[in-house]
Amino acid sequence: MSTLARLQPFRQFAFHHRLRFGNVAVVLCLLTIFGFLSPVTFLSPRIYASFMATIPFPAMLALAMTFLIIAKETDMSFPGILACSGFMFASVSSATGSPVLGLVASLTGGTIAGLINGLLVVKMGVPSIIITIGTQFFWYGLTTILAGGLSISLVSTRETALQQIMVGRLGDYLPMQAIWTLLLAGLFGLLYHRHPFGDDVRFIGDNPSAATMMGVRSDLIRILLFTIVGLVCGLVSVMICLEMSSWWPSLGEGYLLLVFASIFIGGTSVHGGRGTFFGTLCGALVIGMIEAGIIAAGLSGFWIRMIYGLIIVLSVTAYSHIFKQD
Repeated sequence: MSTLARLQPFRQFAFHHRLRFGNVAVVLCLLTIFGFLSPVTFLSPRIYASFMATIPFPAMLALAMTFLIIAKETDMSFPGILACSGFMFASVSSATGSPVLGLVASLTGGTIAGLINGLLVVKMGVPSIIITIGTQFFWYGLTTILAGGLSISLVSTRETALQQIMVGRLGDYLPMQAIWTLLLAGLFGLLYHRHPFGDDVRFIGDNPSAATMMGVRSDLIRILLFTIVGLVCGLVSVMICLEMSSWWPSLGEGYLLLVFASIFIGGTSVHGGRGTFFGTLCGALVIGMIEAGIIAAGLSGFWIRMIYGLIIVLSVTAYSHIFKQD
């Protein structure tokens, strides 16, 4: 057997997993660059503890949104759902003294909001980006009216069992939200790669009409995907409130760019039909490291948005070229 023939299985493996290798390479490259530019910051374990405390929030949202993007849909309303479900958690917790009831209220509210998005998109036939831009304004407006524009203190939730389970520290170092993110990524990965549900989502993203003709319940699955995003919004809003010990009306602002940047940097196709949850996790790491690295390197924070935009454009362009080769 020739050398080329013996190497063929390795070449096929490398080609099949080239996106994963590329994602890991980008993360390692950024760590090396920022470690060289800011060794005091990036060679200290404190920065990585900070990453594990803050990056999981947009990462979990991005994981849920990845399913929608694969199905050729999008949800622009999730920041408003975050604010509304967070308000439900804060108000119910404050009124009853029970954070667990607040958690139930938040998850229920987020799920209902996501369900409404799905029903509007599927039943009205309007593009999801249009519908969800409208519902984002609605949820933010409703929340501001109900809260009177005032924040809610959640100091009473500190050191509670729910706080320790959701955002406590394991071994005084590892934030629980990082563990929840890995569990969520594992669950979504199994659904996507090892369950017929994932096949249906990919089919819908590739060709919705053909998927329906082949017996895929496209409308039901699309509604379910929007509902999952709402449910995850309810969960993340509780984690943010518990981590910060407060709720504020603008909760969720600033996450829109972070979430979509994480998805597209990770390698999910903007055209639908393809996606990677591992890539989304790596994309969230890249986004978190870029912001910290820019500030640690002494550059102005005004560079952050410009670099985010540049990375998104380059990532979408590069991945579109890669997908055409398959």
